[in-house]
Amino acid sequence: MDPQTKTALLARLRGDIAKLEKRPMPGVPVAAPAQTGVPFMACPAGVLHEVWTDHFSHSAGVFGFTLGQIRGLLDVTRHAVIWLQIAHEGQEYGMPHGAGLAGFGLDPAHLILGRTRSITDLLWAGEEAAACPAVAAVIADIGSHHKALDFTASRRLGLRAEAAGASIFLMRYGGEREASAASFRWHVTPQPSAAMPFDNRAPGHARWQVTLEKGLGRAGGKTEGGTWTVDWTDNGFALAPKGDADGRRAALPGAASAALGDRLPETA
Repeated sequence: MDPQTKTALLARLRGDIAKLEKRPMPGVPVAAPAQTGVPFMACPAGVLHEVWTDHFSHSAGVFGFTLGQIRGLLDVTRHAVIWLQIAHEGQEYGMPHGAGLAGFGLDPAHLILGRTRSITDLLWAGEEAAACPAVAAVIADIGSHHKALDFTASRRLGLRAEAAGASIFLMRYGGEREASAASFRWHVTPQPSAAMPFDNRAPGHARWQVTLEKGLGRAGGKTEGGTWTVDWTDNGFALAPKGDADGRRAALPGAASAALGDRLPETA
């Protein structure tokens, strides 16, 4: 068998396996070309990602998008995910809930929670966790700014991820963040979900607007600048239809009173 035929056969087999497992293949497009014309990419294994949003009120959206990226990294040998947070930030901002993880293809039994006293301990724990051969990804949920998390520290995390083959995700909040050496930097903003086909008032699939601010393509070329509106489905990420993504009303900035009788059953 010539090398070209062998490569094509392996690619087809990987695609068949990914379909059976209902997960995207890491490092290759997981959806059709996006609104900007750049294919939306699943994250490759063994790199440092920075996933950030403008405000901590969007933390659930950032966490959901990160879990969606991690789903494509899970396999038989690498099935564990380590989630790290500084203890006092966990008390203020909250922690993951096991029941919500299943929707992103992650068994709660495979998520290990770690709470540290300081950012220094968290960075050390992140490096050590990534070195474990059973770990697919490490999530460092960092709610505030820390001088210890500088470019050099993030570079160490990136080198450890590359050497160990496990991806590390830095979840950050706000625009005034320390510069990082992340190979990929994602800006994530939660969006109103699309209407469900049988009940337009029921909660729809999770949806985000995602901008790849920094990233390397498969051939090493830079691909930053792509912006996508992405839904999470049972089969992984899917680009929102162009008209649907543009036609949704923005979320309200605060609580609003429902109209009298709204959602109440009609009586004779």
